[in-house]
Amino acid sequence: MPILTDYARNLLGRALCGRAPALPTAIYAALGTGGTASGLSGEPAGNGYARQRMTFTGNGLQRNAETVRFVFNGAVGTLTHVGLYDAASGGNPLAYGLLAQSAAITGPGTVTIAAEALTVDSQ
Repeated sequence: MPILTDYARNLLGRALCGRAPALPTAIYAALGTGGTASGLSGEPAGNGYARQRMTFTGNGLQRNAETVRFVFNGAVGTLTHVGLYDAASGGNPLAYGLLAQSAAITGPGTVTIAAEALTVDSQ
């Protein structure tokens, strides 16, 4: 997931210049149908969907520490992107990228991101 949003770029720029921004205290993964510099697009609403809290580990390259599961109780369409946010709903978009494989949710089901499969690189 190498694409930082404009919000995240500005946050990092302020941190590097000693302007002490409020860094996120929790990170949540979201799913959607696209991504732009202003965040994820097409995030589902309803049908059991909820952002999932994530914990990362690593030096340099960051990897999700645990398996993350998005559970659906109904159709939401085809999801192609994953995004990171600083809140369970609303909040600020931090990064986004393509899912390794798109997920067509046509009824009840689960989208799983395996432990260490989602990476964030500072390059």
